[in-house]
This record gives sequence, C-alpha cells and structure tokens, in this order.
Amino acid sequence: MAAKFVHVDHDTPLLLPPDLRGWIPKGHMVHFVMDAVDLLDLSAAKINERGTGSAQYPPATMLSLLIYSYATGTFSSRKIEALTYDSVPVRFLTADTHPDHDSICKFRRENKELLSSCFHQILELAATAKILKVGELTVSVDGTKILANASKHSAMSHDHLEKQMKLAQDQITELLAKAEEADAVPLQDGLSIPEEIQRREDRLATLHEAKKVMEERAEERLIKEQAEYEAKLAAREEKERTTGRKPGGKKPKAPEAGPRPKDQYNFTDPESRIMKTSDGFQQCYNVQAAVDAETMLIIGGYVSTAPNDKEQLGVIVGAISPAVGAPVNILADNGYYSAQAVTGVENDGEGPTVYAALKRNHHGRSVADLEEKGDPPAPHLPGAGIA
Repeated sequence: MAAKFVHVDHDTPLLLPPDLRGWIPKGHMVHFVMDAVDLLDLSAAKINERGTGSAQYPPATMLSLLIYSYATGTFSSRKIEALTYDSVPVRFLTADTHPDHDSICKFRRENKELLSSCFHQILELAATAKILKVGELTVSVDGTKILANASKHSAMSHDHLEKQMKLAQDQITELLAKAEEADAVPLQDGLSIPEEIQRREDRLATLHEAKKVMEERAEERLIKEQAEYEAKLAAREEKERTTGRKPGGKKPKAPEAGPRPKDQYNFTDPESRIMKTSDGFQQCYNVQAAVDAETMLIIGGYVSTAPNDKEQLGVIVGAISPAVGAPVNILADNGYYSAQAVTGVENDGEGPTVYAALKRNHHGRSVADLEEKGDPPAPHLPGAGIA
C-alpha cells in the first residue's frame, strides 16, 4: 500500500479571508496586552492633533505593539515592523496593518513618559487577572549592553585630555604672540588670528568641562572605595584581635584621589561608558532587567553606566515593581556574585534567597553534562557529628 501524505497546496487561494483569532490560543499573551491597554488612559499620548499628512496609527495600537514586542524579546523598530508581517499574534494585534519602523520609533521617542507610566499599570492588571502571581515569585535578573548613540572614537582618556589641554593653551599663547607681531611681520594668507584663537578657546572650554566631569566621577568613586578600604581594614583588625595572630596576605591599599589616566569621557554622549562586549570594547549602556521566571514578564528594570554587573544585584532587586510583591528567590549568573552582594540582598533571611552561579560555564552542554548524576555530598560543617 502506498504511503499517504497530507496534501499541501500553495497555489489555491483561500476562498474566504481567515480570522486570525482562530489561530491564536485563548490564553495567549497578546489578548491580555490588548485588553489591558484598552483599560488605560491614553489621553496623554502625543499625536498629530491637526490631522495633516498621512493617517496615523491609534495610540492604543502602537502602545500594544511596543508592549507585546518588548515582552516577547523584540526591541528593534525594524524587527517589530517585520513582526507585523511574520508573526500571527502581532498581525492580529495590528489588524493586518503594518506600521513602518519610522512610525514605531517616533511613537516610542515622543511617548517615553506614557510608556513608563503604563509599566506598573500593566503589571497591576496582570496581577489582578491572575496572569502574574503576586508575591512568592522566582525572579531571574540579567544585564545586557546596548550601544550608545556615539562612537568610542569620540571618547578621550584623562591622560590624553590633559595633553590636549596643554596643546590648546600653547597654541593660544603662540597665536597671541603672532598678534603682537602682526604690525611688523605680514601674516600668512588665510590666517585669521581672532578666529583661530576663538576656535582654540572653545575647544579648551570643552576640554575643561570634560575634565570637571571626570573629577566629579573620581570623587564619587573615592567615597565608595574609601568605605570598602575601611571595611577591609576593620575586618583585618577584628581577625587579629580574635585570633591573636597577624592576618596573612597584603594589607589593603588606600585608594588614590583624582581621575586615573585611563578614565574616559565621550564628547558625543557623556553619560555612556566604554564597556567590554562580544564585539570588543564599545560605547555602551548596561541595561538591567528582572523577569518573573514563570510568566517571563519583565517586572523591573533600569539603565546603568556600570561596565559590569558586579554591583548591580541589590539595585535590580530594589527596582522590582511593588505591584508584584516581594520575590522569594533570585536567580543570577556569576557576573552578579559577591559575598557582600548576596548577603546584602538576603538580609539575614528577611530578603529573598539568592541562587547565583559561582563560576562561568561555556554555553551548550557536553554528553557528560547530559548524563544523570546523583546529588553532591552535603558540605561538612565544623562540629557536625559531635555528640
């Protein structure tokens, strides 16, 4: 008997237009997002009140599109535009219309406050609708680097900045000397001393502003490092007092005041920093997010200028929306781990339990990783087993 196959016909058109609702499960997130946005007050949305130009997309549609796309991991305006063609839920959300990436980007840029205010309201509605459980949450935290709207080549180190300031000052002095000789010695064609002096003075003022910012950052860093230094000294002294022996290892070194030679300042985007990424060092921001492990809804987030996640654990846990209640478990990779960070979040048992990786493993699993293994032996505690 010959094998039977389902007849797949790409040529015969559909006789009736399909209803996309039939292609999406009843409990799908897109239904909740659309219903939740319909309940929000969108009167503050910035729209073209004059009605000139092309017809605009309703704020509810654009807001729903952004929220659903962000919640499912798509952030690029161009990729969101592609979803309106490729994704059934998004095509249903936009009613088979296709906002272009410029319109999506413009709406997001002009309605930042609206997006921010809707964040907690969506979470509260999710909790009320039992889509998001309130309290007893297991939360996963992670950070990702996003490129700043500036090139790393627009950045300058403190050491190079001081050299440029000296060069500009020397050039101004030289031009002023030429101005005094102008009556006796003819100037070169095309040389305008007042304009050249002004140009260098403007550059010098910009360099001074950059140096001021670097010095302010160095002061903030010094306060933090001084506190850490004093804590380490106190711990050594306490250990010496209790054991009667001098602690091993090098004595902590006191932090130095002032900017360091490699401290950076970017003239295009001063708030951004040079950070290590998979594509090398880039001008970036470090975006932090906290996600409910069950529903995968983002329940907290912020943008940091820290180059790594080492000191972000307490901050991101504190950024979790109060609408979802206090989490009981926090999942983090080894980039967040330090004894100080974990004990600070757990707060002697009053805070959530932190489960953090202690080392970094390569992505993917070997055959050995897939083999079933027994639980590791329990750690031996001092005094255990003593009657």
